[in-house]
Amino acid sequence: MTLLTERAPRQRVRRPGHPLRAEAVRGFAPWAGAAMLLTLAVALAVGSERWQGGWAETRDQTHTAAMLLGVPLALAAGCRQGGRERRRGTGELLATAVRGRTAAFLASALPVALWLAAGYAVATALALLATWYRATGDRPHLGTPLGDAAVLVCAALTGQVVGRLVAWRLAAPLLAAAGYVVLGVAGHDRRGSARYLSPFVETSSTSVPVWWQPWATVAWAGGLAAAAVLAYTARRRAVALLPLVVAAAAGTLLVQTGDGLWHTAPLARRQVCDTSTTPQICVNARYKELLPQVTEALSGMTGRLEGVENLPVRFEDLPGRPGPDEVELPMITPIGWSVVRGRLTDPEEYAWAAGMTLQGRGDCDEVPRRVARADDAVEHYLAPSPLRRQFDEQYARGDAAERAALRERLAARERLASMGDEERRAWLSAYFATRDECGRNGVPEL
Repeated sequence: MTLLTERAPRQRVRRPGHPLRAEAVRGFAPWAGAAMLLTLAVALAVGSERWQGGWAETRDQTHTAAMLLGVPLALAAGCRQGGRERRRGTGELLATAVRGRTAAFLASALPVALWLAAGYAVATALALLATWYRATGDRPHLGTPLGDAAVLVCAALTGQVVGRLVAWRLAAPLLAAAGYVVLGVAGHDRRGSARYLSPFVETSSTSVPVWWQPWATVAWAGGLAAAAVLAYTARRRAVALLPLVVAAAAGTLLVQTGDGLWHTAPLARRQVCDTSTTPQICVNARYKELLPQVTEALSGMTGRLEGVENLPVRFEDLPGRPGPDEVELPMITPIGWSVVRGRLTDPEEYAWAAGMTLQGRGDCDEVPRRVARADDAVEHYLAPSPLRRQFDEQYARGDAAERAALRERLAARERLASMGDEERRAWLSAYFATRDECGRNGVPEL
């Protein structure tokens, strides 16, 4: 007789998940990342007209938001996470765990730090996407965002150390406030050499960091954060000296280099031109996509100047004063005034500003009445101000002297407009020959 024995069903033994995974998918870390994303997205969206369309402006705006808002938030989030075990009363229990202090610390701190960096990365990606949609030239600047993400991770780790050392409920908000003040003061300090150690430094949109500057900043901030973590968690605290040496070397390099950490972007020293007009129209190569809009805005003025002599060769858009045969193009920057989201905000006003720079006499404190009438007539003929009618109405309601001056200006405008084409070109040629003179000598009568 065969005896049959029933085997008990095999049960799967579920292995415990990695502690990093548990911390990363549950608890405080995802909420910290969401808070970072929401904070930066709102800050960037509120001032989007000041950066959307310009790659350098997008870089600077996201950098400012990440440093002045993101770093304090990372410090506070890390500090709150660091005080978690004390609030739960499980600190002594974890102290008896087999896992070392450094491993236990990183299992708690890294998920928060990485979620914060992820929130920043998503906000930055959205800003870059918004700029790509309205890009006016240049190219994305990715070195600064990568460095900023690393700085946020360092801030979160440092905040975790403070949270474990300071048993105070207000430690997190006070640490955030202190971080904001320190970064703000260091970033706006134009004299002290310590500002070069700050991850937040205000620069011009025409400036770019040298290729190694973000990495040196990461070495400086990361070395300090690693030294703080090891000094708190390592069994042999002397190992904290190694990252401290790295931080000291990187900090010395940053301070010694000074203003050499940034240089003018090569693209900012170039311009693209439309040579089919008189004068030629050139815009900075960083905003080359705006050239058709600028040419269209100035087309009425350049069409009226066809055949006129003694004009500047071109409107230029380079750093510094224009050359002897050039005149400065009206401001395209800062983004948010003349240009918003890749479009000229008011082409008529832009054309008027170009006409005013073309006329010259901007350095004259005062000009004779006859010269002022000629300037007004040329301004009205080339590109009148959108507010000219309001100014005329205001003078018409003024006293007798103002009404008389208005009648003289209206008569001069009429005389210039009623001239034949050849006569007008000759008169304008004589007029532009005297564009740098403040007196009446040489300015043709009108």
